[in-house]
Amino acid sequence: MTETRLIPAAQPNAIEQALCVLCAGGLAAFPTDTVYGVGALAFDGPAVESIYAAKDRPVEKAIPVLIADAEDLDKVAVDIPRMARVLAARFWPGPLTLVVPKQPTLPEAVSATVTVAVRIPDHPVARALLRAAGPMAVTSANLSGQPSPVSAEEVMRQLNGRIPLVLDGGITPGGIPSTLVDCLGAEPVILREGPLTKEQILAALK
Repeated sequence: MTETRLIPAAQPNAIEQALCVLCAGGLAAFPTDTVYGVGALAFDGPAVESIYAAKDRPVEKAIPVLIADAEDLDKVAVDIPRMARVLAARFWPGPLTLVVPKQPTLPEAVSATVTVAVRIPDHPVARALLRAAGPMAVTSANLSGQPSPVSAEEVMRQLNGRIPLVLDGGITPGGIPSTLVDCLGAEPVILREGPLTKEQILAALK
């Protein structure tokens, strides 16, 4: 069992404490614009693998990468399609996840395929942490199959003793996961319906 610390995100050194945990190969949970996520540094393979263990998550499920700013996309992706850049400029930060060609240096634990799913969350705590830490592999901070948590207390109920740190940023909006768009072909392919509709996606590309 790990001791799980719960820290208010508004505490002056909260981001620094989370960064220390992440740089030591640990996991941190934090609020996003949908639910609480739990994540590791995206390029730390063993740390990303530990997300699966903490959540009892099936290993064949890829983990999305969260970034702080659109220019960070080049750190985790290569040969980025123009379509992805246009959609990122229009909808990030926000509930849009783009599937793009993966940077080969990203560990297999993030994605065993040649693609990676990337998003910028529209939440100040998440973006502050991502600016400090760089790209992170992040998934919902729940036990696999359990409800996705919208508060730090719900994270603690599910992951207490399994991860080192939870940043408490209050209640998150919850609701629907982001719209997931495959940007690899000539046309966008909606892989998961979310807050953004297919019509909005297509209109942004005109």
